Amino acid sequence: MAIKTTDLNARLFGKADKRRATTPAEAQTAAKDKASVIELAVAGEDTVAFELVKIKAGDVSGKTRVFAENAREQAFLNEHALADILTTLKDRGQQYPAVGRWLDDGKIEVLDGSRRRMSCILAEKDFLIYVGKGINSEHAKFLSDVANAHKPLSLFERGKEMQALLESGKVSDQKELAKYCQCSEALVSGALKAAALPMEVLMAYPSVGELGRPTIVKLHRLFFGLPPELQQTFVTDLVNTDEAMWKSINASGITRITREVTNQLEQMGETLQPKVEIEKPKSQELVKGKISYTRDGDKLQLKLKKLSERQADDILAYLADYLK
Repeated sequence: MAIKTTDLNARLFGKADKRRATTPAEAQTAAKDKASVIELAVAGEDTVAFELVKIKAGDVSGKTRVFAENAREQAFLNEHALADILTTLKDRGQQYPAVGRWLDDGKIEVLDGSRRRMSCILAEKDFLIYVGKGINSEHAKFLSDVANAHKPLSLFERGKEMQALLESGKVSDQKELAKYCQCSEALVSGALKAAALPMEVLMAYPSVGELGRPTIVKLHRLFFGLPPELQQTFVTDLVNTDEAMWKSINASGITRITREVTNQLEQMGETLQPKVEIEKPKSQELVKGKISYTRDGDKLQLKLKKLSERQADDILAYLADYLK
């Protein structure tokens, strides 16, 4: 049976002074106490003991790695995407330990806490993590998926999960996906469009999690409106820069930077494939002040003024008879 996130948090941080936390408040207290060992019945099954491990700041990258099936895309974790926890972590250090498992090579695989891990790397702070032994892949996926409820996944990340459901055959189309994921079909469509975009396009932004459906739809139309050879050129142009596009934007605030990146990407697309402006047919005067017309191929538009009721009836009758 599924376990609620609040219950998981309480159990995860609750084995302090030989007792389990049963409320979020008790869980927070237990976490602050940083008990050296906690016990957790993973997915309501086997109880696993987790040992608290402190990894020195300089060793975090080398001694840990993130669970391969973690839905959160690690390439998107930068100072903007982590702003909600990075400031506090820089000032006070890591407040709540992550959760992971020991690997056969002696490294630690992070199941819950990939954002805290990257924040410690960026802030050059020690990394705290509860580590368990003998956690199988199914239980590891459970811990990873439940943990992602703390910070919503981006449309790209949700789209990747949805695409996997389609490919596995668990659902057959977007309508079934919406029911399975308990969301609207519009959200499913936007998420799948995001997942179809190249990583290079999304990494032009400071925080992919801030991209809503309107921006995703615009980017999808922009990129897939290019022929394949120009799509490759578009991606190559993004890669062949010294830094991510968002870093070159002279603006403050994530919203303004995001808007400017979108504008620049649109300009890149227009440079590669300029819009062909089709000159609209001009109106011609037939009877000065009374009749003008516009011809567009096999279309003819008449504009008549100052007609009496009889004239209008006669003209309509003539056209109806002539064009039978």
